[in-house]
Amino acid sequence: MATSDGSGAAATAPEGRPRGGASGRDATPAAAQAAGEQGSGQQATSLEDLRRRVNELSAGESVIGADATGGLPEELPGDELKTAREICLRLLADSARPRASLEQSLHRRGISAEAAAQVLDRYSELGLIDDRAYAEAYVRSKHRERALGRRALRAELSRRGIDDEITIGAVAMLDADDELARATELISRRIGPAMAAGTEAARRRLLGLLDRRGYPADTALQVVDSAIAAHVAVAAPPN
Repeated sequence: MATSDGSGAAATAPEGRPRGGASGRDATPAAAQAAGEQGSGQQATSLEDLRRRVNELSAGESVIGADATGGLPEELPGDELKTAREICLRLLADSARPRASLEQSLHRRGISAEAAAQVLDRYSELGLIDDRAYAEAYVRSKHRERALGRRALRAELSRRGIDDEITIGAVAMLDADDELARATELISRRIGPAMAAGTEAARRRLLGLLDRRGYPADTALQVVDSAIAAHVAVAAPPN
């Protein structure tokens, strides 16, 4: 997902409450807060706040040649490092980004791989880039807002360049019970309109929906068949 933001598909209105607990890891300011706000139009933090945080975290550190705009030595020619820092800060002020997304943005702007690595490494050290916090916040947000199952979440994180180990850990915050409950909530909202086309058509449509959202086949069958049976029972005329 070489997208300009870290959000993926646009978030829809929440269809249920979040499930799955936090891992216990403290979220960094840019990574965790904004990953849950993606698609909402809210800024993670202001650009000036990010600049101030970089300066505060860099203060007192023995970084030779560090300047006031990002705590990085000007070892490369021209203003390339300064430009790379500004690009990253502006993107992070808009929403949290995984490292791979920032790296792609820098490459598109003509920043050399050496300069990009130097800036991204430094901002990772400062906690402004944190793929683990981003992935965990993404899983919570998209499971809640878009009812994505674990398979779809793994695919989305991989598409954003998140490391396999981090992806596995983030998705592991959800279990089969979380998926079952969220799929049930989703189908309960769709069963009425779907049944207007008949039982078999509704079954195909709802199973396809859960498959696209990344739910296991057995979970999808259980949820859809139960929802159809309950709907038919309620709609049946009394004896």
